[in-house]
Amino acid sequence: MKIAFFSDIHGNLLALKAVLEDIRKRGVDMIFCGGDLVGYGAFPNEVIELIREQRIPTIMGNYDQGIGNDSDDCGCAYRDELSKVLGKRSIAWTRERVTPENKTYLRNLPERISMTVNGRKILMVHGSPRKINEYLFEDRPSASVIRMFETEKVDIITCGHTHLPYIHDLIVEEGFETVTGPDGQPVTRMKPGGRYILINSGSVGKPKDGDPRAAYALLNFTDGSFKPEIVRVPYEVEAMAKAVEQSGLPVEYADMLRQATG
Repeated sequence: MKIAFFSDIHGNLLALKAVLEDIRKRGVDMIFCGGDLVGYGAFPNEVIELIREQRIPTIMGNYDQGIGNDSDDCGCAYRDELSKVLGKRSIAWTRERVTPENKTYLRNLPERISMTVNGRKILMVHGSPRKINEYLFEDRPSASVIRMFETEKVDIITCGHTHLPYIHDLIVEEGFETVTGPDGQPVTRMKPGGRYILINSGSVGKPKDGDPRAAYALLNFTDGSFKPEIVRVPYEVEAMAKAVEQSGLPVEYADMLRQATG
């Protein structure tokens, strides 16, 4: 069983088409999208319509939430005043162009998808299980990651939002822990071990890790084993950058595509 999970397309139709073709060639059984179909890129309606045409189960991203609700706030964490100004122009441009029908589609997307494959419980979210726009970076402390898995009672979590792909594989040994009992007194109990895997699929349409190729996650279940990997797919970056420059969006976003920064 092969499952593909991709996220953060951001109006980049050329990157999306390249990823879907790569997925097709690999004989993937199931495909899921982690949201942020729109924003920053020149083809928001075309991306939405291709996802809908392919009937790909899709999670709501923070940008989808903003556009779907005709908001001027995409829930983005801009690092400086220039990024904030450019972001405001991007969301205004996108909000004006996405059709009412596609806005309805965006605002009705679910915030999570859960499933079980080969006995492993999988949770798919955009930002984090707690919040649609929370960033789960690779350097997040392991104890915090483990608590998240224990709260959700799952084995695998896939996410996006950061545009920085990684696989965080944690082995937790069995042991004892002390907790507060019903009477308020400390109680020692056995803490089960396990393997927790946090997978950030990166970004299809707006990578920020210095590699301009599109990124997605491939989950391969075979003979009781599980192997996750990040796949990079080349596409016509320059053609997409020129489309951004000609669209009326901030031209800075074209250079971000070329350099894979943001």
